[in-house]
Amino acid sequence: MAQRQDTGTGTAAPRVAVETNGINVIAEEERHGAPRSLFWPWFGANVSVLGLAYGSFLLGFGISAAQALVAGVVGIVVSFLLCGLVAIAGKRGSAPTLVLSRAPFGVHGNRVPAVLSWVLTVGWETVLVSLATLATATVFIELGWSGGTATQAVALVVVALLVVAGGVLGFDAIMRMQRVITVVSGVLTVVYVALVAGEVDWSAVGAAPAGSTAAVVGALVLAMTGYGFGWVNAAADYSRYLPRAASPRGVVGWTTLGGALAPVLLLATGLLLAASDPELSAAVGGDPIGALASLLPTWFLVPFVVVAVLGLVGGALLDIYSSGLSLLAAGVRVPRPVAAGIDGTLMVLGAIWVVFLADASFSVQFQGFLITLGVPVAAWCGVFLGDLALRRGDYSDADLYDARGRYGAAPAVPLLLLAAGTVLGWGLVTNGAAGWLTWQGYLFGPLGLGGREGAWAFANLGVLAAFAVGLLGALGLRRGAVERQEAAPAVPGRPPAN
Repeated sequence: MAQRQDTGTGTAAPRVAVETNGINVIAEEERHGAPRSLFWPWFGANVSVLGLAYGSFLLGFGISAAQALVAGVVGIVVSFLLCGLVAIAGKRGSAPTLVLSRAPFGVHGNRVPAVLSWVLTVGWETVLVSLATLATATVFIELGWSGGTATQAVALVVVALLVVAGGVLGFDAIMRMQRVITVVSGVLTVVYVALVAGEVDWSAVGAAPAGSTAAVVGALVLAMTGYGFGWVNAAADYSRYLPRAASPRGVVGWTTLGGALAPVLLLATGLLLAASDPELSAAVGGDPIGALASLLPTWFLVPFVVVAVLGLVGGALLDIYSSGLSLLAAGVRVPRPVAAGIDGTLMVLGAIWVVFLADASFSVQFQGFLITLGVPVAAWCGVFLGDLALRRGDYSDADLYDARGRYGAAPAVPLLLLAAGTVLGWGLVTNGAAGWLTWQGYLFGPLGLGGREGAWAFANLGVLAAFAVGLLGALGLRRGAVERQEAAPAVPGRPPAN
């Protein structure tokens, strides 16, 4: 962790340096701040103009603008509420999310969700950096400048350097960067919305026919997986620096508000634009941010690049930090900055593939990625929150790092719930347009839901089913185990330093 210097007011102010804390429990003297500080990283990570593209994504389910708005708002708010609940564990345990997850899954068994978390966060890093690169090149073309391979390469290098630098420096650097990103992106996004307001065709917005209940559910689940469900595995990573006496309601409230505020406003704007112009809505599928730039006057294109890139960098910063922590929690023994560097390298390689080599539609692959990994993460989240609800005290620091302790090596029930939720969930989702996912949806026929082409095939019920299996299973089957854990003596020794 960066050293903290006395400001002369009796409080300690952070000096930005490379954070030395890894997956250890944060020492009492290093815990600081108030729940309201959580607003900055969560708002900065989700103010991206990519949120405008979700209007097109949700309308793609064949529903009306009003239905899409309700589904999107409910999905965004509820999913970030889950993040807020997970964040309570951070302030109670002062350790990263995928270390606290050892309490239900065991010290060794937890490597399974840690690997899942790592893959999800590295995937998100890749998506966000790729979008920033594509957006920059597209806007350069709109300006009449070069927008070819050289421009994309330079944009990729610049964005990647910002993200990797933040990930390596760690918590204090990211919190400061997110404050800047929040202010700049927030102001420029408001300007963008004002400039494109005249593009809204209210008659076209109201003309779209209503869709089925199944389609609305599908849109709601996509909003959940695209937002809060994509962050639940990292939600305690930023609350772990709070004092343990911090208000749980404040932790939940500021996390939820910070995460959901910008996406809700951006979704509403994106819905109006996409419903007004079918051609724009279709173009968003291939290059979301580039398509949205086409609506702007030339003089605002450069500021638009700034807001687009900063918003995407804000999300990628949280992802690379948490992906490094997940890699360490999975058992890789390297310093945290090295773990962030490893993930940054994979991020760059993935972005090169997306930007320069892939030829499939972005939205198809993106939605397939979200839903496929959203299923096991939803099951994990259910188990984690069920376990958290059963606990009456703080986590035992030393036992989180010792398989001989109260949390054990690999308890069978949570792992079975994770497996059962995943198998059930993948059987109730379909991503047929992504060729690598045609095997999914194998339960729609046997359960009488119309098969892979039926009305419920694209409702993404599997995400909700996986979460329910994890949550209800943990609440129903884990009470006795949690009580025994909390009554057991701690293992001797101290948790590791990093």
